[in-house]
Amino acid sequence: MPINNPIKTPAGYVPAFALGFSGPEGELEIVESTKPLPVTLASSDPLAVLPGYAPAPAPIEGASAASLVVGPFVPVAGRPVVLPLAGTWEGTVQLMRSTDEGATLHPVTVGGFAWGRYTANACEPVWEEQEAGAQLHIDIALTSGTISYRIAQ
Repeated sequence: MPINNPIKTPAGYVPAFALGFSGPEGELEIVESTKPLPVTLASSDPLAVLPGYAPAPAPIEGASAASLVVGPFVPVAGRPVVLPLAGTWEGTVQLMRSTDEGATLHPVTVGGFAWGRYTANACEPVWEEQEAGAQLHIDIALTSGTISYRIAQ
């Protein structure tokens, strides 16, 4: 049965594509009405299926007029970590990462350059962890003032 899908200007063409999956012998099977995409529901009630992701950990927040290291914050892998900094303060704040339960803290870097390092108020996503169990810490080195901090997902 031919399908009538006329091509209209201004393009004069339509890019064609097909969705496929691996068949029983590993060959490409094109999705069509007689061969739908093979999926399985985790429940017999499609409305009862919930997204399969871990809940976000509790945020760590506070305020300080002294230098300190805050943490550990154990993020859920694959989701952004947000770090708001506020207050009237001078100094530096550096996001640190540990894979040995805090025994060793490494400053996070991107392309070999410092990342997650602040000398003024900010509120932005600072990291997206990919390794389950890795910990993040906030190294706050104040020279004056009071800083409010929060690390969360």
